[in-house]
Amino acid sequence: METIDRIKQQIEENKIILYMKGSPEAPMCGFSAQASQALMSCGKEFAYVDILQNSDIRAELPKYANWPTFPQLWVNGELIGGCDIVLEMHQNGELTEVINAA
Repeated sequence: METIDRIKQQIEENKIILYMKGSPEAPMCGFSAQASQALMSCGKEFAYVDILQNSDIRAELPKYANWPTFPQLWVNGELIGGCDIVLEMHQNGELTEVINAA
């Protein structure tokens, strides 16, 4: 399966998916740690992909998403954004609303 097809499939099959460095339990960068913590605080399960273990996804997702950095949060097939956007949404309560609506 082509990398782009795998990315599309992951996004379609998971209502909430975080592309990050490491895992929520063991993040490998501060931005991924902050984004996954904000997401976990919403209390809903979410999927994640460790881009450090998936170099093909790490290379292709920024082109597909038109978003150059990681982490990337996708909800219901839509790119929400990266760390700064996720944290801002978490602070103003929007993140919980979006996650609960998923």
